[in-house]
Amino acid sequence: MGRAFSEVITAELQNIPGQYAIPSRQIHAIDASFGPRPVAAPGISAERVAALASGATRIVYGQYAIRNGTLEARVTLEDVRKGKITSLDTVTAPVADLLPAASAMAKQISPTITPYGTRNPQVLQAHIEAFENLDAPQVADELQRAIALDPNFGPPYRQLAQLKVKQGDLDGALALLDRALARGKSIGGAERARIQLEAAALRNDSAARLQALAALAKADPNDPQTWHDLATAAMVTHQYPQAVEAYRKSVAIRPDDPQEWNQLGYAAAYAGDLATATSALTTYQKLQPSSPNPLDSLGDINLIAGRLPEAESYYKQAAKLNPAFFAGLDFMKAAMARLMTGDMPGADALAGQFFNGRAAAKDPWLDYRKAQWQWTSGRRKDAARQLEKVAADSTGTSRDIASRAYAELAVWDGMLGNRDAGAQMAQKATALATPSSATEAVLARFLTQPAASPAEWEARVAKIAPTPAQAPVRDVAMAYALLLDKQFAAALPVLQRIYDSGNPNTDSGLPVLLAWANLETGHVPEAAALLRSNPVLGDNGLSWSTPFYFPRIFYLRAMVDQKQGNAEQARQNLKLFGQLSGSDPLEWGEEQKAK
Repeated sequence: MGRAFSEVITAELQNIPGQYAIPSRQIHAIDASFGPRPVAAPGISAERVAALASGATRIVYGQYAIRNGTLEARVTLEDVRKGKITSLDTVTAPVADLLPAASAMAKQISPTITPYGTRNPQVLQAHIEAFENLDAPQVADELQRAIALDPNFGPPYRQLAQLKVKQGDLDGALALLDRALARGKSIGGAERARIQLEAAALRNDSAARLQALAALAKADPNDPQTWHDLATAAMVTHQYPQAVEAYRKSVAIRPDDPQEWNQLGYAAAYAGDLATATSALTTYQKLQPSSPNPLDSLGDINLIAGRLPEAESYYKQAAKLNPAFFAGLDFMKAAMARLMTGDMPGADALAGQFFNGRAAAKDPWLDYRKAQWQWTSGRRKDAARQLEKVAADSTGTSRDIASRAYAELAVWDGMLGNRDAGAQMAQKATALATPSSATEAVLARFLTQPAASPAEWEARVAKIAPTPAQAPVRDVAMAYALLLDKQFAAALPVLQRIYDSGNPNTDSGLPVLLAWANLETGHVPEAAALLRSNPVLGDNGLSWSTPFYFPRIFYLRAMVDQKQGNAEQARQNLKLFGQLSGSDPLEWGEEQKAK
């Protein structure tokens, strides 16, 4: 009964202008970080810490008792900011009338309430018992009974679907959710959107998930978490204007949340609105003036927008404020910003500051990182010699470093068309592979196989990633293999599928690869749109995939410029590409062919 009061009152206080009743699912998500606690734990402290961590400014405490067959209940309000406690009137009702009693208390808090989704106490009891312990015996039967008693009450559908998923019955869960949705507007508003959201998640349908989140935000516009989730979903599916709008709604409700301002900055930058991006990150900096992250983010958004000197300046400010932030990565980011201007000595000096910091930290990967920088900055032969030495020197001391070094060498050879040499390196990577380097070793061995038809590549990739859960791995492996084989028509739908998947872990260079495939298949406007933004280094800095898109991005921009009649811009991009690509026959062969 205590949990039922809480759930009913919270639900009835939704959609009230200027007020947001924090749902228990959000409080419990916070509460889990403080350690396990029974949901029905008594006492006013049971969820207070989690409520405060969720941003509550007012907390409602409830008490109830049953005396001589009569239910007595009341609530007390605490204004956290003012430290004021207000006790409201006691409500009395027959024991069976918990729902009317809860509504009476909700009306004491707000005269305007949203009626609860069911008026059947048996249905409510089944829902609450499942909420308390979904795995308890008979819960499934009780939920089925609740659905039969009130088929227009949504929560039991979702709870029973969750139970079926835990039992491995995905089809049964989806059928149940579809059954609920088939009732149309009988299950309306936010609850219907939540059912749509769960169905989309089970189907791994990013477009349907985005649509469901938009519907949920419209039905429950005071919930900042929904706006946050909508913004995140829009970001990973590249719907940047929608992400900006959703983040604006979120920070309007939670203006003291620094990370929401940070994400608004990135969304606006990718949407092409640098002014809004800068304003959002300036607010973020005011909220956390001692953190280097706002400066790092300001560097990122300026890099995205092509303002390279400004990006470098912000990165250096972040590194100066905290040289240990992300292991000194801002020095490397500054080096990349300078490198993109064509100033190799200046870029080397900045990269040197990064390497000095890693040397002081006794980083065992230091020489590996130096080799990556040499390759990225166009000194390919020196990079290969350096990385071969790293691999040989590490074979007896660090199998992980040696395996990754050989795997990266294999990829480099594959990019230069030397598949036989790459295959030998991949074999060495596989022989030395550790659990943490196995993925790179397998991918290197896959990519250095002989050229083949798309169908043959499909057959090959099915052997290394055969399960449905490994579909993202298959797509990534296929995309790189087809690009190396110059089979752009076959690569395009694979890259588009990765791009549209909404996977937040995709590489920052993916838009460049998709632009490459689009350009080679005659889709110039699509390629141009994808090439407008500069890719930002990930948290780990340079990676095995960086050479696939850098400095290729300048070559692709030059090709787009040529096709669009921007001859001078094309010349500048080709010159920069030549500076940064060294003397590799593959890269220069492409440029000469284009000329």
